[in-house]
Parts: sequence; structure tokens; C-alpha cells
Amino acid sequence: MSPSFFEIVQLSNGDYALRRIDDDSAPLVRISFSQEAREMMEDRDMNVAKAMIAAGIEAVGDITHDIDWEEDEADAIDPQPSYTLH
Repeated sequence: MSPSFFEIVQLSNGDYALRRIDDDSAPLVRISFSQEAREMMEDRDMNVAKAMIAAGIEAVGDITHDIDWEEDEADAIDPQPSYTLH
């Protein structure tokens, strides 16, 4: 399987999006700033969008490393069937 490459683009409506370079389908992430937020950022909205996306990717990596997949799989298997009694 070939690696995926991503890009951050500004959409025609002013939103920012993270998408695969080789895929024109819906973006993976979309960030929309209000007009008030854009004014407060003083033309730094692209940098803020990049930082938000980077933080999200980092957070997902942290969450993935904290999961003990073997323990979760063992919990998912119930050796005895459960019954509902009325």
C-alpha cells in the first residue's frame, strides 16, 4: 500500500481543509472561523488552522499509543452467553 500525502487548502468559502493530495472527495477535516475570529487573528488564520490540524494529529497519535489493544480484545470476548429474564 502506498503512503498517503495530505495538504491543507483554503476552500472557496474561506474554510480550511485537510485532504489527501490524490483524492478530490470530501476533506478529512474542515475548519471554519467566524468573521470575528478572522479579524482577531489579523491574517494569521492559515497558521492557526495549520496549528489546529497538527494538534489534532498529535492528539490522535497519543490516544492510539495509550490503548492496550490486547486487553480490549480480551474484554470483547464473552465466554458465557447472557440471557434476559423477565
